[in-house]
Amino acid sequence: MSHMFVLFCFCWRSPIGVFGESVSVMEGDSVTLNTDLTEIHQNEDILWYFGPKMDLVAKIFSTYDVPDGRFRDRLKLDHQTGSLTITNTTIKHAGPYKVETEGVKYSSKMFSVSVYARLPVPNITRDCTSSSSSSSSSSQQNCSLVCSVVNVSHVTLSWYKGNSLLSSISVSDLSISLSLPLEVEYQDKNTYSCVINNPISNQTTHLDITQLCQPCSDSVSLIVLVSVSAAAGSLLMLAAVGFFCRRHKKSDQEVQTCEEEITYADPTFHKRRAQKSNVKKEDHVEYAPIATRR
Repeated sequence: MSHMFVLFCFCWRSPIGVFGESVSVMEGDSVTLNTDLTEIHQNEDILWYFGPKMDLVAKIFSTYDVPDGRFRDRLKLDHQTGSLTITNTTIKHAGPYKVETEGVKYSSKMFSVSVYARLPVPNITRDCTSSSSSSSSSSQQNCSLVCSVVNVSHVTLSWYKGNSLLSSISVSDLSISLSLPLEVEYQDKNTYSCVINNPISNQTTHLDITQLCQPCSDSVSLIVLVSVSAAAGSLLMLAAVGFFCRRHKKSDQEVQTCEEEITYADPTFHKRRAQKSNVKKEDHVEYAPIATRR
């Protein structure tokens, strides 16, 4: 019976020793790990350890650093209770911590510290790709949207309709981009919001259907393209007509110039002197050349 009791106690205490007390903190904030002591008695010593190798980082009246320098100027030890405060935390400060009290009696306590990055504000955009690929009747009635965030880890991204959860997606490891689609009707009067959250914080963006559910840029571009093409066609026709008229006018001017530049010479007639009686009299005609200038 005694052996069974000892085994039971061991199994109950083991999870506490392995996992310890869970503590969460936002990156950049401070976190305090409490020893649960009200005061440190004479001849008692407090030692703090960190990491898989349990490197010594603090001792009563003294603080230390690990080889990579992550704790430099960040540790504060309460000389009355022995509690340890980590300031300006980063992801590197996440992990297991252990405090040991040595003196009249020995005691230890484990901590598991989680450091979460600050959350970005979700970005809601119109998904024109989805709208163009859907049927024409559906795309005329529905508006396709996407809520997205970048560079996040250990978060959940969700769509809410009022207070009701519509859909969600979670990621544990670092994700370059996380997105979640939603389709609503243009005339929908309900309130929608996109929420990103981790265990200690959240960020929310509310959907404005009137502002976001506008014609996609492709449709606008098509309208602009048609208008520009029509205007360009009209200008081209005007240019062609102007060119034809100008060419025709130029041809008329060239003909007129040619007519104006022709010089006419009057012919001069001379009579030959009398020859023998058996020879007929002939008139001698001299022709003057006609000069034409271009």
